[in-house]
Amino acid sequence: MKTKSTSFDIAHLAGVSQSTVSRALSNSTLVNEETRIRVQQIAKELNYKVDKNASNLRKQRSSTIALLLFEDPSSDDSQINPFFISMLGSITKACSAADYDLLVSFQNLQDDWHAEFEDSHKADGLILLGYGDYLDYKQKIEQLEQQETHFVRWGAHDPNHPGISIGSNNYQGGFMVTEHLIEQGRKRFAFVGQAGSEAPEFMARFNGHMDALSKHHLSDQFMGQFDAIFTEEAGHDAASMLFDEQIMPDAIVCASDLIATGVLRAMRDKQLHCPNDIAVVGYDDIPVSAFTTPALTTVKQNTKLAGELLVANLLKLINGEHVSDQLMSAELVVRKSS
Repeated sequence: MKTKSTSFDIAHLAGVSQSTVSRALSNSTLVNEETRIRVQQIAKELNYKVDKNASNLRKQRSSTIALLLFEDPSSDDSQINPFFISMLGSITKACSAADYDLLVSFQNLQDDWHAEFEDSHKADGLILLGYGDYLDYKQKIEQLEQQETHFVRWGAHDPNHPGISIGSNNYQGGFMVTEHLIEQGRKRFAFVGQAGSEAPEFMARFNGHMDALSKHHLSDQFMGQFDAIFTEEAGHDAASMLFDEQIMPDAIVCASDLIATGVLRAMRDKQLHCPNDIAVVGYDDIPVSAFTTPALTTVKQNTKLAGELLVANLLKLINGEHVSDQLMSAELVVRKSS
């Protein structure tokens, strides 16, 4: 009967110690490349498989990443922003490529995330997606930092309580999409979406929008900022208030695609035509934006790259490596609504 190969067999054939075999099979940079390749080739020939559970026990690691999704207002019962759903596939693939399991958990701000996941060894680190009201969420970030939890988050950089954030250049996106509308001859603008510290990404988009108007000497024709959380219903209600004004805008910049779909619905209620009467643009490039009537001009955030960066940076943190915030460029997607 053929016995199962062990790390001792590999060490004997490679002429190295068992500890060197262990490091080589985990791709440790403490082993030179030539030795790593030789050890890995011998392991492959012997059909040797690393006992993942035993290895994790020695390291006090779970080889699991916890993805925490947070309750956000939505137009359905999911309570999940559809933008984050598009990022989930990329995160799953990146975890698989790194030989990590992914634990997806729906969370709220009352839970003790550190105790539930890292202290209990359910996960080696956390990825945070979504947050509701950022001012409440920021207190949880402070707690995670104090507990020295390994975590990364999607969102705006916060110099006071940084954690590690991976995000998109929202200011650039707001500026870019506004300049696009100005190039189409639009002059009277309104912004639909929150623009305060409770929603820092929306605020950055609003600031970019306003600076583009200022650059082109159109600030005096700005018709106002109308509050809306990121749902379709909020966009509809805010636009309905805007359309009660005596003077209509000829362009509306929305802080999200869902808000923009609500604005388009409010326009149909008032028998206004897009883009002939009013051009409308969104932000995020969620799948539905290509199928609205008319198809929505928007700003794309690279969710594939975002997922890969979130996982890669979290693994660096887990391994004690230095990481820093990363800001991705936004991309204008022009469709029929502008």
